[in-house]
Amino acid sequence: MEPSVLHTLEFDKIREMLANTTGSILGRELAEGLEPDSDPAEVERRQDETKEAVDLISAAANIPLGGIRDIRGLVKRAKMGASLEAHDFLAIGSTLYAARRLKQFFNELSISAPQLTEIAQGITVLRNLENAIANTVSEQGTLLDSASPELSRLRREIRINQNRVKEKLDSILHSGEYQKYFQEALVTIRGDRYVIPVKLEYRNSFPGIVHDQSASGATVFIEPMAVVNLNNDLKQLMAAEKTEIERVLRYLSTQVGSSADSLLLTCEALGHIDFVFAKGRLALNMHAVRPIINRVGYVDLRRARHPLIPSEVVVPIDIRIGREFHILVITGPNTGVKTVSLKTLGLFALMTQSGLFIPAAVDSEMPVFRGVFADIGDEQSIEQSLSTFSAHMT
Repeated sequence: MEPSVLHTLEFDKIREMLANTTGSILGRELAEGLEPDSDPAEVERRQDETKEAVDLISAAANIPLGGIRDIRGLVKRAKMGASLEAHDFLAIGSTLYAARRLKQFFNELSISAPQLTEIAQGITVLRNLENAIANTVSEQGTLLDSASPELSRLRREIRINQNRVKEKLDSILHSGEYQKYFQEALVTIRGDRYVIPVKLEYRNSFPGIVHDQSASGATVFIEPMAVVNLNNDLKQLMAAEKTEIERVLRYLSTQVGSSADSLLLTCEALGHIDFVFAKGRLALNMHAVRPIINRVGYVDLRRARHPLIPSEVVVPIDIRIGREFHILVITGPNTGVKTVSLKTLGLFALMTQSGLFIPAAVDSEMPVFRGVFADIGDEQSIEQSLSTFSAHMT
């Protein structure tokens, strides 16, 4: 189909409505790229998908579509040997969990849905990887202490050393000898080292290393000599912690990379399923029905309602052409919705051949056209409810 025709008949607005009904970027991409097909078998297949989604949405209390993330870029990076960040694994773990739930949903399905069930076969459940991520990364996107025995040991040592430093600094802060030196009786951090704010005039009277100065210049931040060695030990432990974190993330990234092909196919299946259920939800939102596809080239639309006109004001129309007659002339006064009638027929052709249900009465029939053409000079907007004449006047 010519892109200009899709725009003229406002199919792009239907695609936008469909995209807004998806629950993931993967599904949205398919919705935004949807185009009509002129192969009757493919049109029937697309309509079958939508019918299955409508049936399942109507019958199932909860279809587990939440948690699907677009992890394709992360997976490809891991496959190339890159090390992912801790927060990246939140998206991967969420998608793995969503995939497992959706796979289980279709495995336990009691309703016949062969098209969707076949798509779900493309989902690979990677429980070991899912568990590895859950046991490594917290919900805040940081590494858990339990990510490795070494990380657990290092963090325990860090906490012990931090407490030693704080205890030593507290004893200094509450010492009568130094009380008058302090701007505030508190401990702060500069460059990963614990320091005390000291009044500038006592800078040379307080033994320690100056690490920073306040914006006003009235305060200097000094690391007391009594905690220099403790701070050195703490910094070494923190450097070892960082090294261990990097090692764990590299290992987890390698696991993702080794499962990259399965993960990418799973993403494709998840996106397709999300897209199909979006078609089903759109059909229900529009109170639309599946058109009967005939192979003899005639149109029989009953109580057809243009989907871009609000349901409370739209006037249903019947359109029949192709059986007893092959040319249809529509006449009437200005603002008599002649253009709306033409656009309704053209848009329904595009929707039908895209696998979308149409807002019309049951038993409405549509053929599969090899091409759809529209010449509407004013490019008027149906949503503005303007006739050809009124659009020109505006």
